[in-house]
Amino acid sequence: MPTKAEIAAIYDQPFMDLVFEAASVHRAHHDPNQLQWSTLLSIKTGACPEDCTYCSQSARWNTGLEKEPLLNVEQVLANAEIAKANGSTRFCMGAAWRRVPNKAMPELVEMVKGVRAMGMETCMTLGTVDAEQAKTLAEAGLDYYNHNLDTSEEHYGKVITTRTYQERLDTLQTVRDAGMNVCCGGILGLGEENNDRIGLLWQLANLEQPPESVPVNSLVAIEGTPLADQGVEPVDGIDMVRFIATARILMPKSYIRLSAGREEMTDELQALCLLAGANSMFTGEQLLTTKNPAFERDKALLKRLGMRIERIETAPTTACSTGAAAAPAK
Repeated sequence: MPTKAEIAAIYDQPFMDLVFEAASVHRAHHDPNQLQWSTLLSIKTGACPEDCTYCSQSARWNTGLEKEPLLNVEQVLANAEIAKANGSTRFCMGAAWRRVPNKAMPELVEMVKGVRAMGMETCMTLGTVDAEQAKTLAEAGLDYYNHNLDTSEEHYGKVITTRTYQERLDTLQTVRDAGMNVCCGGILGLGEENNDRIGLLWQLANLEQPPESVPVNSLVAIEGTPLADQGVEPVDGIDMVRFIATARILMPKSYIRLSAGREEMTDELQALCLLAGANSMFTGEQLLTTKNPAFERDKALLKRLGMRIERIETAPTTACSTGAAAAPAK
């Protein structure tokens, strides 16, 4: 397992050397001209009791967000159909809860089954799940569970106080024990230093099994949230590429996903991120509550780069007890 000093040596090397190494690792494990598309839908919006200082869905901040109840199964599946028609092979469903309420489990199970019946991979991010809930979702066919660490353990307390870092790690273990794949990454631009970015990478790479999917977010500063009010500096594009490249070297087989913040990225910066090892992105006009490039813009970018969207020819197999990812058809 790499030490923080070893990760820092990778992260801090000359930029051109870092990107070359990351691109070489990427080509050894993935098709460099293929990109996996995911779509994220907010299935229950707002009124979250957490105090995440970046999040518009916290009930503690006045962001003007309208809270909405859990969508019904038909609404969710209709959105999944649109995502599939536009090329997404994984459909992700997010709910603004601290922990999953048991009364919602029957509907969540039907959502998972319905999306899988379309031949798509499934992912959910619902807050904390207990062992029984995780087992139920896995048996329904949930392929991935997302629960981000957000930042390093040292910086975490400056961003969130209502949930401990250990609670997040415990949730990841619960998901893994249930046989689901882990989707876990972080957010750049939370006022962290480089050593915090290295600390986050160290946590991810040193989990008992690295996450199969690693979303990398750039903070979207939403008016009314504490971080926006503090005027934190936007993430430098070179720093974003440096983080992605290091993640690719440390976790060569994982999906490294460009997530929130792409609306502000130029096509050239996104292309550099893909060169450095990103091989997945969230697409569709909205990520939970923030803007995201529309499908057509992303299709135009892929055409310019000569890249193609990853396809799943058959429905994913049920999540297995080892937590191994369902292999998409190439």
